[in-house]
Amino acid sequence: MSGFLLMGFSDNHKLQILHALLFLVIYLLGSAGNFTIITITTLDPQLQSPVYYFLKHLSFLDLSSLSVTVPQSIANSLEGSGYISSTQCMLQIFFFTAFACSEMAILTVMSYDRYVAVCFPLHYEVIMSPRKSMWALVAVCLSGFISGTLYTATIFSTRFCRAKIIHQFYCDVPQLLKLSCHNDYFAMMGEFALMSVLGFAYFIGIVLSYVHIFSTVFRMPSAEGRSKVFSTCLPHLFVVSLFLSTGYCAYLNPTSGSPTVLDFLFSIFYAVLPPALNPVIYSLRNESLKGAIKKLLLSEELIEKKIIFFFW
Repeated sequence: MSGFLLMGFSDNHKLQILHALLFLVIYLLGSAGNFTIITITTLDPQLQSPVYYFLKHLSFLDLSSLSVTVPQSIANSLEGSGYISSTQCMLQIFFFTAFACSEMAILTVMSYDRYVAVCFPLHYEVIMSPRKSMWALVAVCLSGFISGTLYTATIFSTRFCRAKIIHQFYCDVPQLLKLSCHNDYFAMMGEFALMSVLGFAYFIGIVLSYVHIFSTVFRMPSAEGRSKVFSTCLPHLFVVSLFLSTGYCAYLNPTSGSPTVLDFLFSIFYAVLPPALNPVIYSLRNESLKGAIKKLLLSEELIEKKIIFFFW
């Protein structure tokens, strides 16, 4: 077989259909939420600060990350076939890794943005100028592209000595590691170590930013000021914690010969839920974003279109 066989969650066709419907609902809701944030932060003139600029691109990464794995899994479940070609698998690995590393990088940049906004409010516009924000985004995209290229090049040159059966719903790198020959196993582990160092550096940057943020917040005399800071920082901290914890569990969890329920749960929590939940997490705690959504939904132009559609 030139490609790979994705086993998914079950061999039972009814359970495969249920899995496809569940993933379809998650994909539609996640795509709608991310697309809404992208639209609002692009059109609303009051949401043009760097924090919303990065949030817009985070939503774009989330939307892209969902589109890399979930539609293929839905199609395989509906067709009852888990086959995926080698080219499709390599492309899936490249884009998923690139988007995941870019998301980690942009979460680090967003934590630094919040650090500057809280600790140096008078110099915020100078430090986080539009030009510097653009260059930060370029660095984010570049880090994702390099990570995706390194991962894909390593796996593309790997020889597989075992049956090409992947016990996941997408081409998961830890599962591919189990199929590699003994000599190529250490090359892939070296790539894992390099990416782990990069992820740890991002993690340290986020932790240092939030240590300074919370030390500054607790010294604020105004309860309203503390509430405003927490409304933007806590959602970001929750997203980072969910993404990092599930990601490290998925990639550092020793892969045994037979798949476990935890392997599947970690992959869902890492690859599917964070991109789908990010819009809900940010919109629920951000008053400016909620106000922009209400304004968009209650705009006169939109109401006129609803009335015309109703009578038509």
